[in-house]
Amino acid sequence: MSREPRILLTNDDGIDAPGIATLRTELTALGDVTVVAPDANQSGVGRTRNHIAHVREHPWGYRLSGTPADCVAYGLRGLDTDFDVVVSGVNDGPNAGNYVVGRSGTVGAGIEAAFLGTPALAVSAYHSTDFFLSPPEEYDFARPARIACRLVSRALESGVYDDVDLLNVNAPVDAPSPPVILTDPYHDYEQHVEPADPADLDDGALGTDGGESAGGSEPADGGTLADDEQVVHLHDRTWPGAVGWENPFPATEEHRERYPVGTDRRAMVDAEVSVSPLSVTHASPDSAALAEVVETIDVE
Repeated sequence: MSREPRILLTNDDGIDAPGIATLRTELTALGDVTVVAPDANQSGVGRTRNHIAHVREHPWGYRLSGTPADCVAYGLRGLDTDFDVVVSGVNDGPNAGNYVVGRSGTVGAGIEAAFLGTPALAVSAYHSTDFFLSPPEEYDFARPARIACRLVSRALESGVYDDVDLLNVNAPVDAPSPPVILTDPYHDYEQHVEPADPADLDDGALGTDGGESAGGSEPADGGTLADDEQVVHLHDRTWPGAVGWENPFPATEEHRERYPVGTDRRAMVDAEVSVSPLSVTHASPDSAALAEVVETIDVE
């Protein structure tokens, strides 16, 4: 690229989060950075979109009352700038595993960008023993931000985005010289459905797992269950089998054996930088069996 790249920067932790501030500082040395980020935390919203959003100016660009995908849509189609790449992050906590990647607001921003024809990189930070960075103000996001900046620069220069829509990156904040490896999102997911005490609705105990945000439901009359109504707890296991599943670190040999070498989760167990190339076009697989089924369907 003969000129400096034009970069649209967003996140899902909100425009006031420390991760996006650190990433913006790194990216300004690479190119022209415009920030369009949510004005509040939007973790766990995936690629959710809204029809209306309020936009306010910010010293870095704009703050928007919507999701990360809303921010990308506004940035790519509402501003008079042709961006070369969208960068999302640095997220507080990892986004690894096929299911988690699908519900991540950080990755959702990159998916929205790819559907709108702009390549993207999503970067998330983790701690090799603490796992999540909580509170985030006590951690240094500089290393994940530097790694993201270098990856964006080299990916744009080398033509990586000719074949890849989105790079999903998970980087440790505490490993001094972590190796950078190519990975696949680990494909695992399990859901446990358990009866729940309706009284728990009053204290928020039936919220979503792993700190993800979502709207809760109420009993039919706001407090008393109908005769045909029950309350259940939908509990997803992000790291199956781990004791204290929401924080599987410090790593054990059991975790290493569970996650194969070359997967994003194994990279995290080994305190490595995971780089997963993703395609988001939902390309149709070539299925001879489906072709035969379609040929046999009669419409009367």
